[in-house]
Amino acid sequence: MSSPIQIPGTMRTVAASVSPTTTNIHDRFASLHRQESLNVRQPRVLHPVENEGLRLLILENISMEAVNAFKAQGLHVDHYTKAMSEDELLQKIGSYHGIGIRSKTKITEKVLKAATKLLVIGCFCIGTNQVDLKAAASAGIPVFNSPFSNSRSVAELVMSELVVLSRQLFERSYELRQGLWNKQSKGCWEVRGKTLGIVGYGHIGSQLSVLAEAFGIRVIFFDVINLMPLGSARQVDSLDALLSEADFVTLHVPELPETINMISRDQLTLMKKGAYLINNARGKVVDIPALIESLKSGHLAGAALDVFPSEPGSNGSPFDDQVNPWASTLRSLHNVILTPHIGGSTEEAQRMIGQEVSQAVLRYIGLGSTIGAVNFPEVDLRAITAEEGDHVRVCYVHKNQPGVLKLVNETFAPYNVEKQYSDSKGEVAYLMADIANVSPMDITSLQESIRRTDANILTRFLA
Repeated sequence: MSSPIQIPGTMRTVAASVSPTTTNIHDRFASLHRQESLNVRQPRVLHPVENEGLRLLILENISMEAVNAFKAQGLHVDHYTKAMSEDELLQKIGSYHGIGIRSKTKITEKVLKAATKLLVIGCFCIGTNQVDLKAAASAGIPVFNSPFSNSRSVAELVMSELVVLSRQLFERSYELRQGLWNKQSKGCWEVRGKTLGIVGYGHIGSQLSVLAEAFGIRVIFFDVINLMPLGSARQVDSLDALLSEADFVTLHVPELPETINMISRDQLTLMKKGAYLINNARGKVVDIPALIESLKSGHLAGAALDVFPSEPGSNGSPFDDQVNPWASTLRSLHNVILTPHIGGSTEEAQRMIGQEVSQAVLRYIGLGSTIGAVNFPEVDLRAITAEEGDHVRVCYVHKNQPGVLKLVNETFAPYNVEKQYSDSKGEVAYLMADIANVSPMDITSLQESIRRTDANILTRFLA
């Protein structure tokens, strides 16, 4: 609007446009419209049409963050502090719709066949080699993990091992506990100015790189793909080049056919005399008998191992030659740090893992989302809103073969398909679709029609 304004220092007034100090009717309508839009976009809470009263089996003392998250969504949770053997799982698994494990519980194909109600597996850790991923996918069961949440904890453990090994701290501490005063500097080194070789420059390796440089350590790394280094780290062309140059070698790779025994006699021989080996990755990555030989001969000055090819199933169990035939020999060696797979065992890491994996499991159960699944096509749809009360979400796991989508879409033909997305991974495919104007009676007939398809593995409806 226009309003007369007095110009300071003059007797003149001019007409100028002035914004109103209060909102007008148009602003109020716009505000109401925005609020109405927000209300419409509120996601609707979906529930499985079947499988009401979902039950979860949570093992290995998984964080209460996860347990509480599941209970808050109305799920029945049975929480155990220890792992279960295959025989124990075979007895119990048939009554559960989901299971949460860490690294000790093994989900084999035999267990999966007995898990007739199982919908989802949550691995509250980085690794998933304790699960038969292919068998799980073939049964329509996605597997979720937490690949990054404990990265900092593992990186800090490696840094502590660098210092402890180079100063022989465990040896001096053990001697003093035995009543022996043995102050010496021979064979004890500062880590400053040394070279750390990181095998696997992922989330853990890259964080470790930054921490190590803060200690004045020179960092080189090897990875199967070219990566941008952080700080002053330098990528080398081959594993052999890294082994021959590094004073400390630390491993951060998954267990794959090509990484089993990737550090064996030939690789240990390439390492510098007096170097140190650290493994916080997977137990089968290192040929332990070959490592023992290298330590006994004095070629390596020390080693730190947090993982082993075979590990006891529960706390308090012996770590002896029945678990691994070389265990007693390894335990007798000097300047060797042995820890019981504690790389990610911090309060912070377990809390974050509990949050991340529980949310992924809940998103799959309640929304059908497979984002983050390690063995499954990653499929997601935007939420069904509160206003879309007659919409139903179809979650259809099927064999990856021609003609399936044609059959399914013919089944959907009488309805309006609001959203649809499909993807495949190997022999398994996953389709999500939101269908409008579906009555409760229609749901039953739709389920029967889709489940009758030859390719059907698992069909769920959420409404």
